[in-house]
Amino acid sequence: MPVETIRWLGDEDGYAEMIDQTLLPVRFEYMRCSNIGEMWSAIRVLSIRGAPALGVAAAMGLVLGLKDSSAQTGEELLSDLAKHKAYLETSRPTAVNLFWALDRMERLAGEKRKVPAGALRRELLDEALAIQEEDNSICRAIGRKGAELLQDGDTVLTHCNAGGLATAGYGTALAVIYSAVESGKQVSVIADETRPLLQGARLTAWELNQASVPVTLICDSMAAQVMKEGRVNAVVVGADRIAACGDVANKIGTYGLSVLAKEHGVPFYVAAPISTFDMKLELGSDIPIEQRDPEEISCWGGRNIAPEGVNIYNPAFDVTPARYITGIITERGVIKAPDSKKISTSLTIK
Repeated sequence: MPVETIRWLGDEDGYAEMIDQTLLPVRFEYMRCSNIGEMWSAIRVLSIRGAPALGVAAAMGLVLGLKDSSAQTGEELLSDLAKHKAYLETSRPTAVNLFWALDRMERLAGEKRKVPAGALRRELLDEALAIQEEDNSICRAIGRKGAELLQDGDTVLTHCNAGGLATAGYGTALAVIYSAVESGKQVSVIADETRPLLQGARLTAWELNQASVPVTLICDSMAAQVMKEGRVNAVVVGADRIAACGDVANKIGTYGLSVLAKEHGVPFYVAAPISTFDMKLELGSDIPIEQRDPEEISCWGGRNIAPEGVNIYNPAFDVTPARYITGIITERGVIKAPDSKKISTSLTIK
């Protein structure tokens, strides 16, 4: 059912391959990233996207950056790593998993700085692969925890793509769907198209079709109507960063869905790994919101769809206040009606 979103081929002098998501659903192709510049570009142009997948990609990007290092000692390699880390951090500002993975790699290098450079490069590759493998098991756990919230016959509305394509291969929000189906429940999905880059139409609908999960595609503006008609039993979305208070940054349009769900009495769930929590930020208003190219809105299919020169505002994400969230589904369980105290308790219990 899941897909292999990103993989590493070879040893520490090898390369990364990933599904080029900019080509879907017309073409399914793997693209190669052989150096850190190619990985930075792949992240920036959304060839790979989704918070957990970006963590894996960033870790592999560091390994790529160190391929050409002339460092002989671990100390020298650590210095090179810090420069590459700073570069990768400029690729996308909102998804905290990218920064979490880079910090984890730098921490390992700091702990092993007395190791010769060659041996440390191998350990860093092993760490990147461990991040990838852990993501798979974490997403499976999220799926199992979330599937318990769904009933046989439910229809779930989701936004953007929080499936296998957004992770190492199994998904967060869609992991809930996959796990429910695997447990024998009949579950169907309504997918928002997700303007302006149509991740719901291009990626989620494609992914669910590949998995033979019933999916109906709607325009973003239809969500209120399908809720009003009683067609939605739950909303399940992913997350790019979660503040300590439980406010959630996710693809633009998520906040509006949470308000609609509240109005119509529909449970609103966020599915995300513990690594997506940023406990250094107390409030959602502290989360940096990426501003993207205006042409993502003004152009489509190689032609203008808006008047030339019109002012355009294109934030990639919005922030859903914790008060609109029924529960946050993590690999450790569901944090119901999340707040600072519940989140702090949940994150300290292992």
